[in-house]
Amino acid sequence: MAEVSFHSEIKSLTLGKGETFSGEGILGVTKALLQSGVAYVGGYQGAPVSHLLDVLVQSEDLLSELGVHLETCTNEAAAAAMLGASINYPLRGAVTWKSIVGTNVAADALSNLASAGVIGGALIVVGEDYGEGASVIQERTHAFALKSSLWLLDPRPELPAIVNMVEKGFELSEASSTPVMLELRIRACHVYGSFEAKDNVAAKFSAKHRIPAPATFEYDRLSHPPATFAQEKHKTEQRLPQAQKFILEHKLNEILGPENGDIGIIVQGGLFNVLNGRLALADLSDSFGNVKVPTLVLNVTYPLVPAQIAKFCAGKKAVLIVEEGNPEFIEQAIGQILRKADLNTKIFGKDVLPTAGEYTPLVVARGLTEFFEANGGKTPPLNDWIAQTDAHQKEVAAALGSPLPPRPPTFCTGCPERPVFSAMKLLKKEMGPVHVAADIGCHAFGTFAPFSQGNSILGYGMSLASAAAVSGTQKKRPVSIMGDGGFWHNGLLTGVAGSTFNKTDSVLIVMNNGYSSATGLQDIPSSAPEKDGRGNGLEIESALKSLGVPWVKRQRTYGVDGMMDTLRDALTSDEKGLKVVIADGECQLARQRRVKPALAKLKNEGKRVERTRFWIDPDVCTGDHSCIRLSGCPSLTIKPNEDPLRTDPIAHVNNDCVGCGLCGEVAHAAQLCPSFAEIKVIENPNFFDRLKHRIASALIRLFGGNRTAPIPAPAE
Repeated sequence: MAEVSFHSEIKSLTLGKGETFSGEGILGVTKALLQSGVAYVGGYQGAPVSHLLDVLVQSEDLLSELGVHLETCTNEAAAAAMLGASINYPLRGAVTWKSIVGTNVAADALSNLASAGVIGGALIVVGEDYGEGASVIQERTHAFALKSSLWLLDPRPELPAIVNMVEKGFELSEASSTPVMLELRIRACHVYGSFEAKDNVAAKFSAKHRIPAPATFEYDRLSHPPATFAQEKHKTEQRLPQAQKFILEHKLNEILGPENGDIGIIVQGGLFNVLNGRLALADLSDSFGNVKVPTLVLNVTYPLVPAQIAKFCAGKKAVLIVEEGNPEFIEQAIGQILRKADLNTKIFGKDVLPTAGEYTPLVVARGLTEFFEANGGKTPPLNDWIAQTDAHQKEVAAALGSPLPPRPPTFCTGCPERPVFSAMKLLKKEMGPVHVAADIGCHAFGTFAPFSQGNSILGYGMSLASAAAVSGTQKKRPVSIMGDGGFWHNGLLTGVAGSTFNKTDSVLIVMNNGYSSATGLQDIPSSAPEKDGRGNGLEIESALKSLGVPWVKRQRTYGVDGMMDTLRDALTSDEKGLKVVIADGECQLARQRRVKPALAKLKNEGKRVERTRFWIDPDVCTGDHSCIRLSGCPSLTIKPNEDPLRTDPIAHVNNDCVGCGLCGEVAHAAQLCPSFAEIKVIENPNFFDRLKHRIASALIRLFGGNRTAPIPAPAE
């Protein structure tokens, strides 16, 4: 299962030579993989490349026709280890995951893979989740490429360039016997465009055409001493020169604009569109990338080719290096190249551009103006655009009376994880604070208001492990939060097994919502088996008990009172050791995708359809808003008070309500007020529904509940 269906788009993956492919970046990458004769693919989901794996899974029939073996891996380390097939066999393989966190998880396998080298082309497509829209720590894949000698591609964000770099990536890998990483920023993943397609290529050896015999034993192919000592030398003395030669001969990097000029720009390929947009504003380019300043686009950011860099910089008094992130690896390397080439070209980079953070259009515009002004150039149109942007931001701040407030993400309406944090917040008021080890996933939203709970986030499925020392140094038991996706990814081994082995006295809450929800509703081992699905219904409770966890309780998440009782029991129990609460509640997005079509079908057939939602009685609501502070549901908001004698706004449930009942549950659990009411929305009502409605309406009229006369205005 996945959040989005790509079945209609997948048809374009069958296009052949001479036909035009139109679509999104990730679809273009998938088509390029098939055109490259890939023999096996795999990976682990994560933004911004989650849907690459989704597309591969949903196109499994096409992959089978070509003999492509597909694995949906349990984590990134497993995906990286898949590429071991290319060490001994002429098999092209591609895997994908989110970077930098996924690359960190894959580090062990990747380092060993890089040491041994490959015979078949090995391509790693990573989602470079860097910048203000990222959901992870701010680091770059470049550092990993440097330390392990993996070549790093950063294609210009347009489909022909991306497709070309996928195809050339396999060739570069084989020409230099080195795995290649291709990083895609979020805009590259979702950019739309077209390119001339080629025929899909079936690999010589594949799931259809099996390798006749295993590889002969070669100790030198193992990443094991003493072979690793020779492999380290082989990386620098043979693989690196071979890669640099290939990059030059195949013109993987692009030189745009005029041949001559006293200034120039060197830019990471993935940042070219942002740069070009600001140059266009300065009348130094156009929408098609016809720049008027000599520009070197690094579609390969590692390794650099010293001869190419020196040739581009020769004769120029200054060069601007547009490199997003910190440290400035490319800037340092180019400085060394120019020094060795005895060139005096002045380098501008992190002195005019920020040392860290996303290079947004405004950031790049400021850097460009400073660079041009320092070298005798003027950019009046760009300066005007910056001034207008600044003025607009000041106008917004003046209108609000303060700068535009941040809008952090939050749980979806009806999310089954929200009640757990409501229960924890209520329990905190009763029992006092405890250490909460948070984790990566949807439940990380519990660190935002109104819950504000979580003392650390140290990796996917790592919450319980991160609380290990805390549990031995505090009087109260720490609480660790983990999703079912994180449980299978990492938490079962690093957290649960470690805790039982060390007899740790701690509490773990496993959010059992059925999918890897944060990355797009992909199946996990405990997902229910379904047609076209990959879940096989493994039980979390059985896995816990098999590792010797003595205290396991299941609790429906939407029952706030019940959740409070279970957590209170776990925190105060005299029984020592790990206590696990399995919080059951299906992901609301997945549930709505299932329920809405079913209800629509019944409605269209004229059958009775009943939906639940909640309502707040405006006459009863006091305007205290504790319900909002305890649930934080997006459908629970405020509106003006209908009573002219009461000025405070009152709580209101809008039409986004999915009827989960949390707002009412919280109101009841906290003994707030009786203003919440559950109502039934009935479509195609039957005879009894109509009769019940008539009786209820009559009783309301009888007891004066149908007051329609306007309330008189207060006397002045």
